Amino acid sequence: MTDEPALPAADREAVRLMFARPWTFVRGMTDVADLPPIAGSVEVAFAGRSNVGKSSLINALTGQSGLARTSNTPGRTQELNLFRPALDVGLYLVDMPGYGYAEAPKEKVDIWNELIRDYLRGRVNLRRVYMLIDARHGIKKNDEDVMVLLDKAAVSYQIVLTKTDKLKAPGVAKLIEETSQRILRRPAAYPIVLATSSEKGDGLDSLRAAIAELVP
Repeated sequence: MTDEPALPAADREAVRLMFARPWTFVRGMTDVADLPPIAGSVEVAFAGRSNVGKSSLINALTGQSGLARTSNTPGRTQELNLFRPALDVGLYLVDMPGYGYAEAPKEKVDIWNELIRDYLRGRVNLRRVYMLIDARHGIKKNDEDVMVLLDKAAVSYQIVLTKTDKLKAPGVAKLIEETSQRILRRPAAYPIVLATSSEKGDGLDSLRAAIAELVP
């Protein structure tokens, strides 16, 4: 499956307003103990390999090009960065450090990876992880390692293909089908694979709707 169910017009407008409001950066943290208590609110996190496009996707979803810092240098995001709408709707977006970046010093990579593991295993507000996969490369070994962690922790996650504008339409359709088959038996994987392009805006409405459904 590749698309979320179509929403009624009133619901589409509510989703549009949720993401059209100004968003603000809350804070960045290098230790899960520093995360603020967010009683009654929902967090959704964006995970993926370094340079997969997490920050670009958050900026595209919110329509704010400078909200999350972007860089062509892998490993730029080194903290858990929290964002929320200026008008609180009970939703926080979390930009996570990229995993699998081997060029940084090993001790720094180990710290990032431990931060990721601690957050994914222990954050009670975390409703879903959006696992970003570069459409040009597909699922890699380190992606599967994180899926195993999420499956064991019973944390719901959904695959979001990024940079699909770099592929022709038949290639995107084939990748969606292949990815759907690879996650078919994973217990915590949400069965719908989303295809997006931050640059072209493709798939963003479907992702916004998927996130909005998680908000009480």
